[in-house]
Amino acid sequence: MERSPTDPILEQPFDAKSAAKQPFVPVMRELVRAYQSFESYTDENVRQLGLTSPQFDVIATLGNTTGMTMNTLAEKTLVTKGTLTGIVDRLEKKGYVRREVPEGDRRCFVIVLTPEGEQLFEQVFPAQIAYIKQRFDKLDPSDLEEILAALKKLRSIF
Repeated sequence: MERSPTDPILEQPFDAKSAAKQPFVPVMRELVRAYQSFESYTDENVRQLGLTSPQFDVIATLGNTTGMTMNTLAEKTLVTKGTLTGIVDRLEKKGYVRREVPEGDRRCFVIVLTPEGEQLFEQVFPAQIAYIKQRFDKLDPSDLEEILAALKKLRSIF
């Protein structure tokens, strides 16, 4: 159900000018900028490896597993369920994944890496981690712990 601008739940104790001055707004903006920078940096390398970022996410998530249902895969990736079907279709056409019907439950299927997909995972996953590591190596272990704790705390309030 859509809310109208006059809905009482949208009424706030401050106007637009004071809303913009809320102390968390710069944090929110920096979080978005950090994510955009990370996404831009990692996407560039993934494309050089011959995949899109969502395709890489699926391959990386399926790697070192016996496969996952679409629901589990959607929960573990950064991809929405609606988008995931198209990504799996494209990866299947490339020969990297296949759909298997598990014994005893014909109502769903499991997405599994093919041997070609496993080979791709073994190639691209370590390459991407090494690429990202170059940036994270600029942080001290204590910085990483602080950032992780802060991000976990931030996620917990939503």
